[in-house]
Amino acid sequence: MSAPDRGGRAREAPQVVRLLVASSNPGKLREYRALASQSASSLSVKLDLLPDFSQLPAFDESAPTFAENAAGKALHYSRYTEEAVLADDSGLVVDALGGAPGVHSARYGGPAASDAERVTKLLAELRASGATGRRARFVCILALARRGHVLGVFSDAVEGEIADSPRGAGGFGYDPVFFIPALKKTFAEIPGESKNLYSHRGKAFRKLLAFLASSPISI
Repeated sequence: MSAPDRGGRAREAPQVVRLLVASSNPGKLREYRALASQSASSLSVKLDLLPDFSQLPAFDESAPTFAENAAGKALHYSRYTEEAVLADDSGLVVDALGGAPGVHSARYGGPAASDAERVTKLLAELRASGATGRRARFVCILALARRGHVLGVFSDAVEGEIADSPRGAGGFGYDPVFFIPALKKTFAEIPGESKNLYSHRGKAFRKLLAFLASSPISI
């Protein structure tokens, strides 16, 4: 039932959409929830991790593009639930390294490498390349699927440069060396709320929210 507004008119209750995130990472869930809470949309999005994710057959993220990996992951895990599943693939693309680490960003330096070890390898390879340009971009692809059907794919990116050395204590992954010239800071030097305004994941997620708010498809 709709509640009245101050003028006595009935106010429509916000539409509530529940999405299951194809991940076992609570940090990723917190980031998505923060993005949803910052949205100005009247849509209310409830996000939870896909139950028993680690017990389900794993999806092999071996495709050569972010989009194929994201869509494949969403389709794969959507077959294990009746609810809509959100999956993503994202990474860092460095022009001087021919696009590396790219789709291998999370496994750069080996599957057991830490964030710091991946950053160290990245900087070492940039120095070894002899390249003077340090242009880079973060790319994010989000895919939404339900019961084995893709409902939408949403992509965005943020342009920046690779800093000479890590700066800042916030963020994760390559954030300490991803420098935004307009801000004169790395992603690890700005608060999470500000980062969400500029980040590849934030921009792609807002496209997803716009789709959910306007789509006639019942999620």
